Amino acid sequence: MTELVLGPLLRHVDQTTATIWVETADTGRVRVRAGDRTAEADTFAVHGHHYALVDVEGLEPGSKSEYTVEVDGRQVWPEADSDLPPSMISTLDPQKRLRMAFGSCRTAVSHDADGNDLHGVDALRAYALRMAGVTDSEMPDDPEHGPARWPDLVLFLGDQVYADETTAPMREFIESRRDIEQAPWTELKDYEEYAHLYRLAWSDPANRWLLSTLPSAMIFDDHDVRDDWNTSRSWKDEMEATSWWHDRIVGGLASYWVYQHLGNLSPAERAEDPLWRRVQEYDGAGELDLSEELDAFADRADQDPQCYRWSYARDFGSQARLVVVDSRAARVLEPGHRSILDDSEMAWLDEQMQGGTEHLLVGTSLPFLLAPGLHYVEAFSEALAAGSWGRRGARVGERIRQGVDLEHWAAFQDGFQRVAAMTLEVARGQRGPAPRTVTFLSGDVHHSYVSEARTTRREARGAPPLQSRILQAVCSPIRNPLSRRWRFATAFASYGVAGPVGHVVARSAKVPKAPLRWSLVKGPWFDNNLATLEVIPDGLHMWWASGQVEDGDHDCPRLTRVANVEITG
Repeated sequence: MTELVLGPLLRHVDQTTATIWVETADTGRVRVRAGDRTAEADTFAVHGHHYALVDVEGLEPGSKSEYTVEVDGRQVWPEADSDLPPSMISTLDPQKRLRMAFGSCRTAVSHDADGNDLHGVDALRAYALRMAGVTDSEMPDDPEHGPARWPDLVLFLGDQVYADETTAPMREFIESRRDIEQAPWTELKDYEEYAHLYRLAWSDPANRWLLSTLPSAMIFDDHDVRDDWNTSRSWKDEMEATSWWHDRIVGGLASYWVYQHLGNLSPAERAEDPLWRRVQEYDGAGELDLSEELDAFADRADQDPQCYRWSYARDFGSQARLVVVDSRAARVLEPGHRSILDDSEMAWLDEQMQGGTEHLLVGTSLPFLLAPGLHYVEAFSEALAAGSWGRRGARVGERIRQGVDLEHWAAFQDGFQRVAAMTLEVARGQRGPAPRTVTFLSGDVHHSYVSEARTTRREARGAPPLQSRILQAVCSPIRNPLSRRWRFATAFASYGVAGPVGHVVARSAKVPKAPLRWSLVKGPWFDNNLATLEVIPDGLHMWWASGQVEDGDHDCPRLTRVANVEITG
């Protein structure tokens, strides 16, 4: 009998259609039954693994349907012995206010005392147990903002898997197939190891149930491939000179396409993907093996980022537009021409940055607005590495850039300045009716905060006034906290010493001034947490929630609210 290896994951859901992703143990035909609707798809193979995406169509807007999954006529989901509720498809209701969860950075370790001592309580799992009704919490129904209902979507903003900082279960798997004393040691080597890493990340029963019921969207960050991925030309040259990098980047991008990217797209968008068309149009004998073509595609996408777009956008009626930006693979790294987005990606983003919606939400794994002092330190590091203080300074600058992870938007000043200009045009109503907010949603930095930006006096002079509030909301990590020592160091560097130092050194290197000035609304805090954003009648309501173990019950942590922010007016 063919069995379900991983999934089902509920991915793209709109008012009438839902996409279900599965990995099966063997070749098969996958059928999904949801209410009175049935849909089927054959599996396709990649390096000995078998996958299917099933699009269930003809659902009613705002409807809720329990669903089951069959492989070759045998029901494989829900599992017979599960104590969790049935998996549901909830289509979007245009009459309801959008509610969306978001966060980043999650390691896959056990959920017992040992795992929680090492990595803290998994906020995603605590969220799952709360929504499944397994636990109660300090988050009762909110009389002002409505019941504690499911979000319409969870947006994972990178580092859903750690290919370079592997856990004990992953290292055990690696050691079972190769010598970890040889490169790439305990880091991931190829597609097979990525497949196992995703299995570890998504197979816990509570999280698996949540991902089967809560629609998800995703984008990668550096640890999905390797720390500081595409920091600079020097970094990339160093990686490409190794014996193992080619297999790593090909395996990373190929597995990302299968496990994360395909489900980000609507059926119509997926139909435009040349590789996916191969799956749809295949009518040969047996199962389609996409391995060779997918590897070639991944290699091409790494060497020529403009040949494929990982970014995507979604509209939620008039309430919100969500634009999710690839700030990793689309970089231009050539000295003198650095940009966090290449020309094609920048042009695409320019098209998406429009008004005419209540809220423009921009998902980018890296915070667009760091702590102001740190912003200028990173901008200085780029100028230093580019030779603003001579060749010796450039060598020092490159070492600092890679050693201290100075590779956010601020370290790509060309891209930052261009996107800041787009943001101001949207907020001034120069790109259609101004939204209530332009809100950047990010992760990566292992602490959470909310900042608000305004124009500088110089930028505001003679320009139309802002009609939108410009915000940066960060939720990081879901489960991978900094040690207490590093929490102090991060807070001190970001919000203390970086302030005066950043502005001084930036001026010395003639770094262009940002057209925005911004400050903290709330934060920083360092808990493992998952954030939730809700559109309310006069703005946004956001809260961050963490899991808390009580009376030694590590199996059932309670969800507690860490922070609450309301942006109105």
